Amino acid sequence: MLKLFNTLTRTIAPFQPIEPGKVRMYVCGMTVYDRCHLGHARMLVNFDLVYRWLRASGYDVTYVRNITDIDDKIIERAAKNGETIQSLTSRMIAAMHEDLQRLNVLPPTFEPRATEHIAGMIALIGTLVNRGLAYRGDNGDVYYSVRDFPGYGKLSGKSLEDLRAGERIAVDSHKHDPLDFVLWKAAKPGEPSWPSPWGDGRPGWHIECSAMSEHFLGEHFDIHGGGHDLQFPHHENEIAQSEGAHGHAFVNVWMHNGFLRVNDEKMSKSLGNFFTIEDVLKVFDAEVVRFFLLRGHYRSPLNYTDAHLEDARQALNTLYTALRGRRAEPGAVDWNEPAARQFREAMDDDFNTSEAVAVLFGLARETNRSGSDAAATQLLRLGRVLGLLEQDPERWMREGGGRAAAGGGAEAARIEALIAQRAEARRRKDFAESDRIRDLLLGQGIHLEDGPQGTTWRRA
Repeated sequence: MLKLFNTLTRTIAPFQPIEPGKVRMYVCGMTVYDRCHLGHARMLVNFDLVYRWLRASGYDVTYVRNITDIDDKIIERAAKNGETIQSLTSRMIAAMHEDLQRLNVLPPTFEPRATEHIAGMIALIGTLVNRGLAYRGDNGDVYYSVRDFPGYGKLSGKSLEDLRAGERIAVDSHKHDPLDFVLWKAAKPGEPSWPSPWGDGRPGWHIECSAMSEHFLGEHFDIHGGGHDLQFPHHENEIAQSEGAHGHAFVNVWMHNGFLRVNDEKMSKSLGNFFTIEDVLKVFDAEVVRFFLLRGHYRSPLNYTDAHLEDARQALNTLYTALRGRRAEPGAVDWNEPAARQFREAMDDDFNTSEAVAVLFGLARETNRSGSDAAATQLLRLGRVLGLLEQDPERWMREGGGRAAAGGGAEAARIEALIAQRAEARRRKDFAESDRIRDLLLGQGIHLEDGPQGTTWRRA
């Protein structure tokens, strides 16, 4: 049985969906004012894994991952660029989809945009106002009254007193309490706005996810996910909004992935260690990045260095090398097979991907030792459960072995032409010419392997 760590209860427990056989899951997505970075990639890949495993486990999954397409940062960036908000967000959404496709992240069931659900947000704010949990300030903004919601702090474990003493809260004379947060922002000149009972304006950030998750999944659903940095205040505020409005539980299981650090430091533009997905994919194949992000447990901090990514590349090459020349047939996994059972036990243990990946390497060793097509087939099928090993092994090794492709088809054609010349020299028994071509290619980092079916090649 699948067991999950629940941030809300701080325990690992068997997962029981609200409706047998069906899972409703919401994950906080991107605010689209810039390219996605590696921290975003970790969250997106990790919850793609959750989605894949729930489906592999036989659940009918409704997966919602939102897009925030109206926000202070978006407004500021569009103004700085001298473009419209729609132009900026359309560009960034297209770039995000390109990154995710390369990382083999499956599309969610629904991908709502905040600007498409303003009416639902206004309705939810109205409910909170009617229940005495929200109020209009004299500046026209509408605020949530934190002290009037008894359960505030239960997700993060923070008490109101701790928050008052320890959190940096901007002074705002329009609030009843410094802890109160904005639900609706009054319109400002030059900014987009929508009509509401409290005047023209736009939604605050937190209300988006409460409204959109309710629209697609209902008032009470199974899993809510996101990065660790969203636990407070964003997810805490979602609970306050949704449970305050409806008077019952909002989400059963809260899941948060750990931080991504760069060279043991927090990723930051000011430190010069801020990497976009686009940047990294100029050096490494996207599958190497995915493999790197999945090797460690999703809740643990993950440290990015060039050396760690190179290690992931070489490890992934070990798996692809085991598949070369084997008749590995894609298809459904036989979960009664011992390696598959071990893989399932690891994944059912709160997504213990490090143990699941170890099963893959065990199958690679068995394939190399015995030449077993059955072991290779199981390796391929289990790898694909993780969204890995979906490329042709020969092509993978030829085109850089996980390094970003350089030279493309023209480079491969040049190498193949030299191999053909070498084959002709060997046919003529001109071994000096054959050795010259082999050494020429070796000097360029191209290794040749002669076999019964001819000569194959791979990059060093």
